[in-house]
Amino acid sequence: MGKSTAKSEKASKKRSYSRYIVWFWSLFAAGILAVLLLFLMASWGVFGPMPTFEELENPETNLATEIFSSDGETLGKYYNENRTPVKYEDLPQHLVDALVATEDERYFNHAGIDAKGTLRAAVYLGKRGGASTITQQLSKLLFTENVSRNPVARVLQKFKEWIIAIRLESQYTKEEIITMYLNKYDFLYQAVGIRSASKIYFGKEPKELKLEEAAVLVAMLKNPILYNPAKEKFKDNSIQRRNQVLKQMEINDYISGTEKDSLQGLPLRLDFSPQGHDEGVATYFRVYLQGFMKDWIEKNPKPDGDKYNIYRDGLKIYTSIDSRMQQYAEEAVEMHMSKLQKEFDRQNRNNKTAPFRDVTVEERNKIVRDAMRRSERWRILDAQGKSSEEIAASFEEETDMRIFSWQGIKDTVMTPRDSILYYKSFLQTGMMSMTPQTGEVKAWVGGIHFKHFKYDHVKQGKRQVGSTFKPFVYATAIDQLHLSPCDTLPKSSYTIEAGRHGNMQDWTPKNSGGRKDDYLGMVSLKDALAESINTVTARLIDKTGPGPVIDLIDKLGVDTGNIPEVPSIALGTADLSVFEMVSAYSAFVNEGVYVKPVIVNRIEDKNGTVLYQHVPETRDVLSKESAYVTVNLMEGVTQTGSGTRLRGNWAVNDPYYNSVITGYPYNFKNPIAGKTGTTQNQSDGWFMGMVPDLVTGVWVGAEDRAVHFPGIRYGQGAAMALPIWGVYMKKVYADDKLDVSDGDFPKPDTLSIETDCSNYGRGSDSGSGGIPDELDF
Repeated sequence: MGKSTAKSEKASKKRSYSRYIVWFWSLFAAGILAVLLLFLMASWGVFGPMPTFEELENPETNLATEIFSSDGETLGKYYNENRTPVKYEDLPQHLVDALVATEDERYFNHAGIDAKGTLRAAVYLGKRGGASTITQQLSKLLFTENVSRNPVARVLQKFKEWIIAIRLESQYTKEEIITMYLNKYDFLYQAVGIRSASKIYFGKEPKELKLEEAAVLVAMLKNPILYNPAKEKFKDNSIQRRNQVLKQMEINDYISGTEKDSLQGLPLRLDFSPQGHDEGVATYFRVYLQGFMKDWIEKNPKPDGDKYNIYRDGLKIYTSIDSRMQQYAEEAVEMHMSKLQKEFDRQNRNNKTAPFRDVTVEERNKIVRDAMRRSERWRILDAQGKSSEEIAASFEEETDMRIFSWQGIKDTVMTPRDSILYYKSFLQTGMMSMTPQTGEVKAWVGGIHFKHFKYDHVKQGKRQVGSTFKPFVYATAIDQLHLSPCDTLPKSSYTIEAGRHGNMQDWTPKNSGGRKDDYLGMVSLKDALAESINTVTARLIDKTGPGPVIDLIDKLGVDTGNIPEVPSIALGTADLSVFEMVSAYSAFVNEGVYVKPVIVNRIEDKNGTVLYQHVPETRDVLSKESAYVTVNLMEGVTQTGSGTRLRGNWAVNDPYYNSVITGYPYNFKNPIAGKTGTTQNQSDGWFMGMVPDLVTGVWVGAEDRAVHFPGIRYGQGAAMALPIWGVYMKKVYADDKLDVSDGDFPKPDTLSIETDCSNYGRGSDSGSGGIPDELDF
């Protein structure tokens, strides 16, 4: 009985053990089936839509359109996400090694899921490292970006990532997956993708990254905020994480212990340059280019009929801008305008209607009220249903502001009304430089600071051009009447009677000096232009008529729709843009041939297919002889006229004034043709400067014409605008790689008009002792 009971108990235990074994394997099988079912359900889209095969082949990447200079530098980008892709071969090997060593040690040995890493993460609850492979991280970036905080939802999302990772591994090579991941990752500060990150944080292409720099970027993959090297409070974190990346590279035998120790001891060095739409070089140009692209897109659809999108299609725009010349132009503007503004503010200290002049207090208040009504603040509050009285009252409430100053951006407290007056007090500028033979625009500065002053004074703004218009009158007279620079006219007062050329009343211009001596004697045409003598210009336009002058500038690319056909245009009453002036003057240097300005040489799609190739547009406007003689006349401006300060033989016995007129002495020795211009009350200052292969125009003034210097000393074009040209050209000539000409202007093979006044004297076989001929009109 005892033996039977023992056997029975033993058999019972054996059956129980067998049941446990069956239950264990059943549960294990059920777990495997459940996991497989979860995988299947995830792949079927039960937990949310899965990417299609086509989406895996063509993942959405929002590629930025990149703007290139003519010398191959990136000027900026248009983007929703600032991403410009690179190929695997453009990545340095040490960057790939750092990525694999830190993020996925067994990357080249798994098929998308690291089983060992997943098991370790599950056992230790992630305390000894996560399990996400590079492929899984890519899948999350591409298709599951909105990571849920709900634990259950996150687990289900993890299944989706695994499935997508497996699909990615089946569709792409390991190298392609690494490239896609680095091209997709957001490093902050508009740095989406490894190329943007390399440019923004280190100012170089990925291929140029040093090992320690690559380690900094790989360190950011864990958390781009917490380990961001550009954030002061996270710099120590960045260094520590960089050093951990280097440690991982040593552990995985990518570098030696000695290399690791040496690199870990290096300080963190950045060349940080954010690429926001308001930052970088050529900001005003990039906005104008945006308009150009919008027009081009409207007229040039894709092969399938869709429109190109400059924010996501990854276009490449190759512009005419030279990055070095653009940089020199911006530096010249900043150097001169900061000093000029300081002097302008000094002269306004005791001005009761500052920053305006020649206005009453009531007129000043009206200007401010009008500006308030045009402001964004007024528009927003008006849209909210606020009354005019409520909106006006809000302009009197002090508020925290960040304002522009030439000493840097400042935090301050002021009322919105006072901020309007503050910003209206700034002098502005527009500057453009162009190669006359090709029409290529090489530099474009539309204002003093794009973020705070969006208005473009190169193309958008038009202002009175003053005496810079006179060369068009002289060129017309030379072309019609075959005049020589050596011919003379009286300086005396001159009246064009009402009705003679459509003018409604008698017109008697005054010479700028206003002294009796300014109207005495004879003067050669060359000296008359150099000294900007108004009465001589009046005599010339009376002879030619204003119509032919307008016809000439129309052929030179100027919009003449609002220019009246009256004699007074001879003195520059017309409003023209810097863009128009530079392109028009360029024809003089280009032997009378007008070349339409070009800003885009070529446009390519993301694959390098050429979508647009510029074809030059040219037309003959003047004979070679007339164009050359006009240039010869304008050389006199820098030899004996207001432009002589460029030569270094000009001086004022006032060191303070000389310090404001930035860059003096300029000491140019080469041939320079040019013309200064100053409008009534010193509201506008101009300088147009030309050398054989570069024409540059500069305008300086304020947003409101009532904001100006009280006197001519600082308010003339030679003081306001010419110094920018002088500083710019000194920098251009100092750069040997630019190879800008410092030689003579090209002279026609045959020249019937005498330009050498020492040999001049018609009516005598042996000459007349160098005495110029007096014109009979």
